[in-house]
Amino acid sequence: MSQGRFGAHMSIAGGHHNAVTAALKVGCDTFQVFTKGNQQWAAAPLSDAMADQFKADMVAGGFSLKPVGHTSYLINLASPDPVTRGKSIKALMEEILRAEKLGLSDLVMHPGAHMNEGVAAGVGRINDALDEVHKATAGVKVRVALETTAGQGTSIGCELEHLQMICEGVAEPERLTICVDTCHVFAAGYELDPADSYDAWTDLLEKTVGIDRVKLWHINDSVKKLGSRVDRHAGIGRGLIPMPVFERVVNDARFRACPMILETPKGEEDGRDLDSINLEILRSLVR
Repeated sequence: MSQGRFGAHMSIAGGHHNAVTAALKVGCDTFQVFTKGNQQWAAAPLSDAMADQFKADMVAGGFSLKPVGHTSYLINLASPDPVTRGKSIKALMEEILRAEKLGLSDLVMHPGAHMNEGVAAGVGRINDALDEVHKATAGVKVRVALETTAGQGTSIGCELEHLQMICEGVAEPERLTICVDTCHVFAAGYELDPADSYDAWTDLLEKTVGIDRVKLWHINDSVKKLGSRVDRHAGIGRGLIPMPVFERVVNDARFRACPMILETPKGEEDGRDLDSINLEILRSLVR
C-alpha cells in the first residue's frame, strides 16, 4: 500500500493546472511545483481564475495530500549583498502569498549561501529576513520548509545544526518546517546505512530540529559519492545511495504522513515515464 504519499516535481509550463494533469498521468499521490519561474525574480501575477482552476483540478484528481511548493533558486536570504538580500526577501514574501493562493501546504526553500562570511553571519541574516517575511505575511498558513543541502560552495544547511540555529533564532519558529533531501544528506556526508547509522542520524535529527518538524522529503539517489558535497540527483537505485536507505525512510513510522517527492531525472525508458518507474520502485519498498 502506497499510503498516498508519493509524488514528483511537476512542470508549471503553460499554467499550474498542467502540473495536475502531468501528476495524474504518472500516478502521483501528491506533487511539488514552483510557484513561479525558478530562475527569475519577477513573475506575472497569479490570477484568481488560475488559482481556482488549479485547486478545482486538484479536487477532481482526488489527490491524497496537498501539493507542496518550491521557491526560486535565486533567493538567498544569507547574502551579504544588500541588493540580492533585499530582492530575496521581497521574492520570498511574494512566493509565500502565491503558495497560499494555490492552497499549498509547505514552500521548500534552500536556506542560502553565506558567500565566505561564515555560517553564523549567514544564519543571522537568514533569521532577520525570515522575521521580516513572517511579519509581512501574518496569518498565512503556508509554512517555509528549510531544505537540507549538499554543502556545495558556501551553502548553509548541510549540517543539521545549521537548520537548528535558524529554527531557534526566529521569532515564529512554528512557521518553519524541514524538508529532508536524501541526495543532499548523503552528499553532505551523513551515512544512513547500515541501520545503526540511520538510527544515529535520526537521533541527531531529533536532537537538533526535532523529528516532528520534518514535514516532507525529497527522495533522490545521488550521482556522486558519500560526502562529495556535490548536488547531483539520480533515479532511485541508479546512484550511489544504498537501496536499504530508501526502504528505511519509506517504512519509518515517524515519517508516514510526510509527502515524499521525487526530483529525479525526467524522460522515458522503454516507453515508460521515468517518474512512473521511480514511483513504482518506492511503492515496492513499502512493507
